Amino acid sequence: MDSEGQPAPVQIAQPTVLHHKLVLLGDASVGKSCIVVRFARGEFYEYQEPTIGAAFMTQTVSPFPDSPVQIKFEIWDTAGQERYRSLAPMYYRGAAAAVVVYDITSRESFEGAKRWVNELRSSHNPDVVIAFCGNKSDLAVEREVPTQRGAEYAQENNLLFVETSAKTGENVHHIFVEIAKLLPHEQEQDAMKTGAFSVNRNRPGGGAQGQPGRGWCGGCGSR
Repeated sequence: MDSEGQPAPVQIAQPTVLHHKLVLLGDASVGKSCIVVRFARGEFYEYQEPTIGAAFMTQTVSPFPDSPVQIKFEIWDTAGQERYRSLAPMYYRGAAAAVVVYDITSRESFEGAKRWVNELRSSHNPDVVIAFCGNKSDLAVEREVPTQRGAEYAQENNLLFVETSAKTGENVHHIFVEIAKLLPHEQEQDAMKTGAFSVNRNRPGGGAQGQPGRGWCGGCGSR
């Protein structure tokens, strides 16, 4: 109450937006652009023009419901064709996170995704947050890569793992939220010291927007 007996105004924390660069890597036609368009615009196109060089989009997520921190992803969607591969380092340089995508209906793209992980790890910041993403989960009848195989590889290499469908939207938003939870939140840490709020980073999927669908393995690695 104030001096006149009126209720004191509620103080609402203003959101703090942190910018992080994120890159999508993977072979051609695995659905990288479709994932980005689904995440950033909520749209899906049956035919997506192949990316030339790279495309850029942004989108913001709130990784913790009780936190004023928001993560604005600056997303670079790289071309998967072999002739553009030499350009990839230019786009993943300085990235805080990466989504390495393969097509669950293509064993070849799975092997290609593993090569992308190795390249990223050997030539980039070793602390980069990497999500290993099997796309096109809606095409289960054509599956060539078992879910368990992807999950085991992710666990062995300390990666997040998820199977997504850019077509249906399954797990697309969720994977970006889970990545956001693992990125540096300097302002969040300051707020936690003052007791402004608290979060639980240890529970896979905790605090994310919505529940993960099948094909999600939030505990397959943290960094």
